[in-house]
Amino acid sequence: HVQLVESGGGSEQAGGSLKLSCAASGYTYCMGWFRQAPGKEREGVAAINRGGIRTYYADSVKGRFTLSQDKAKNTVYLLLTSLKSEDTATYYCAARTEYGLGTRPQDFTFWGQGTQVTVS
Repeated sequence: HVQLVESGGGSEQAGGSLKLSCAASGYTYCMGWFRQAPGKEREGVAAINRGGIRTYYADSVKGRFTLSQDKAKNTVYLLLTSLKSEDTATYYCAARTEYGLGTRPQDFTFWGQGTQVTVS
């Protein structure tokens, strides 16, 4: 069982930046970020495989959000820039140990508790 601990959420003005972190307690092959706004379905934001060679970004965040990772720390970071009000949501970190770059919630086994991002 892998535990995921997120940090870095908060409130920011439109156009600003935030950096989210997700630390895994053990090995993961792929880690991703999802978000869910009130009344909406959970949507995939970005994902990265362990080697960092393969990444996925939702069209709505391409060019604004950037993934990076520290394999030694089993930690993935999501830099959110040029924030928009529509980025407001609870952001969830997810992980899988199986091979493959997941993009859908059902692709992931382990989930963090979520961190709130509010853009005003």
